[in-house]
Amino acid sequence: MQLPKSRIKRFFLFLLSAFFTYAGFHHLFAPDFYVSIMPPWIPGHLALVYISGVFEIMGGIGVLIPRFRALAGFGLVALLVAVYPANLYMAFNPEMFPDIPVTALYVRLALQFVAFYWAYSVTRPDPAC
Repeated sequence: MQLPKSRIKRFFLFLLSAFFTYAGFHHLFAPDFYVSIMPPWIPGHLALVYISGVFEIMGGIGVLIPRFRALAGFGLVALLVAVYPANLYMAFNPEMFPDIPVTALYVRLALQFVAFYWAYSVTRPDPAC
């Protein structure tokens, strides 16, 4: 038996919501890791970690509200673009993150593009969802 496309999309929409909502709360309640991965040339590390956490929560909740879904999806894609320099910083400075395998740092860069597509594709208007 094959699931209808709308059910699959809905599943990935809820998964996206859970992922970003969890990540947002993690930014707010355990910010130290996120502060440590920010490039030194970016000012206001702690404030930006909190701001990104709030926007992750807003996006995670927003994708569940049909009226705001497309806007929230666009916001999450923009957020992923904004945090990409931190992922690049980690990949180019692996000695600063000895607890994380170097391979994982590069896989993280690639997974960011998967996340871009995921956030974009499941938040496009679809009357069936």
